[in-house]
Amino acid sequence: MTKIKSENPYFCQNVTQTMKNALSWIFVLFLVVSLLNNCLNNTVQKEIRQKNDFIANLRKLYSSGDYSSWPKPVLDPESLDTFSEIGHLPETDFPKDNLHSEDKVFLGKVLFFDPRLSKSNQIACASCHDPELGWCDNRTFSFGHDRQLGSRNAMTILNVAYARSLFWDGRAGSLEEQSQIPIQDEREMGEHIDIAAGKIAKIKGYEILFEKAFGDKTVTKDRISKAIATFESTVKSSQSKFDQFIDGKSDIYTDDEVVGLHLFRTKAQCMNCHNSGYFSNNKFENIGTSLLGERGEDLGRFLITKNPEDAGKFRVPSLRETARTGLGCITDLCRP
Repeated sequence: MTKIKSENPYFCQNVTQTMKNALSWIFVLFLVVSLLNNCLNNTVQKEIRQKNDFIANLRKLYSSGDYSSWPKPVLDPESLDTFSEIGHLPETDFPKDNLHSEDKVFLGKVLFFDPRLSKSNQIACASCHDPELGWCDNRTFSFGHDRQLGSRNAMTILNVAYARSLFWDGRAGSLEEQSQIPIQDEREMGEHIDIAAGKIAKIKGYEILFEKAFGDKTVTKDRISKAIATFESTVKSSQSKFDQFIDGKSDIYTDDEVVGLHLFRTKAQCMNCHNSGYFSNNKFENIGTSLLGERGEDLGRFLITKNPEDAGKFRVPSLRETARTGLGCITDLCRP
């Protein structure tokens, strides 16, 4: 019988060579992947180091207390004339005809919380400016006398001493003027200011308060408005995280907060409207919240000035205390 060979030597050699070639390619591929991965890791690590160095430098600059060393803000040309660098709130500047006194502040505070200034004897200034709600009411539309809904929300009175005009449309030029308007507004407190003053004058407990604040017991609408305005001027923010950071407490901000501050001042251009220690330029802007031509339209500043260019403009609110003031941090037309 013919003996059949169990193996083909040429076949075995080909298989062996193929396996060697495959292993060689696998090794080459492994080397390439390793090199690419190493390069990628080095690139990523370099980018991380650069990012960390960038943030560390920003942290050092912004927490230095030296505003001149801060990166230059990015501003629109029309904002240059009114721009003021962000920072601490300055000292309150009281008007010469209504100077500050602790007795006047106390009287103003009592009046601010007294519902007897209203027609129903149920609504006080504090009804819409609740200290536990950031000195506003966190409602889309505030309501007043006979539960009537207003067309706007109540702005917070926090730091209101730094506002150059009052109300969303700027119709009051001073706190003294502003304090009388809600008392007389039919949809707010609904009382005539002279009648309100007459009611307060009949309350014996007020006699000594007016005497301490103004020198005699006479109660007038002007004294009521001056006392309330003086009290409102003292409602100020305590030192914020931002204030502590720029004063040198550099570790109080996270990296994201440091970058956010930098973007706020530069690329995002928030500083055009929200600048100074008050974080507002005290101007009026149209950001598309007036619902022009729609249900619920509010022409804003135009209703006061009658200037077509002011249609849809509202006062730029302060960004201080936005975590507490809710709707008070944006325009009054925060529709559902």
